Amino acid sequence: MNVKAKKHLGQHFLTDENIAKKIVEGLDFQPYQYVLEVGPGTGVLTKYLLEKLTETYIAEIDTESIEYLKLHYQKLENKHFTGDFLKINLSDVFSGEVAVIGNFPYNISSQILFKIIENYQQIPEMVGMFQKEVAERTAAVPRTKDYGILSVLVQAYYDVKYLFTVHENVFNPPPKVKSGVIKLTRNRKEGLEGNEILFKQIVKTGFGQRRKKLSNALKSLEIPEVLKFHAFMDKRAEELSVEDFINFTKEWKAAKN
Repeated sequence: MNVKAKKHLGQHFLTDENIAKKIVEGLDFQPYQYVLEVGPGTGVLTKYLLEKLTETYIAEIDTESIEYLKLHYQKLENKHFTGDFLKINLSDVFSGEVAVIGNFPYNISSQILFKIIENYQQIPEMVGMFQKEVAERTAAVPRTKDYGILSVLVQAYYDVKYLFTVHENVFNPPPKVKSGVIKLTRNRKEGLEGNEILFKQIVKTGFGQRRKKLSNALKSLEIPEVLKFHAFMDKRAEELSVEDFINFTKEWKAAKN
């Protein structure tokens, strides 16, 4: 049977076997028991994952793809199909840590990254292909045009490595943009616990008016009096590192208590 790529699902099937191998080889496969592949399509990554780990699970909503995968990969049982990645509760499916991998649909790229952040305690690692622009923004460093909300929120929980760029002509149908493969490895940053909501508020508000200094950009959050002359207030959001944002959040929280 043939599986047709569906535009409304953002499907572009990878056809280059060497690139598929490179993406799978980006995973460490240690020390976790499970891998969850998101949006496998016709299984170009799946077959290489099953060679390394039989406990490969699938998050797919396209019934045609599911039927194809069950037909061609006998190791995949009904229990290995988990449904919509954005809707599943990972702790209901997996008893331990699970790595995530996929050629992710471009139309839900950011949602996938935010789902991973929300479940960082259970997801030690991710290797995935995104639209090149999203991959670059995720891996961006301070004082660059790509550095923003996505960069800071992801890097607060994961170290990000941009692995390689993928050309449009290795997909069916070819997308209109290049793709980028990145790897996330859970980091050991401290200071976020209990401060996550405030941290996100400060990051999003600061970058919401990224041309303004934080003294102006953060006004809507009612800046604590003791922080109004903080050294960071004279800077723009793009000048602060992830650690700066975490430490600043801790000071803000302490000032409010």
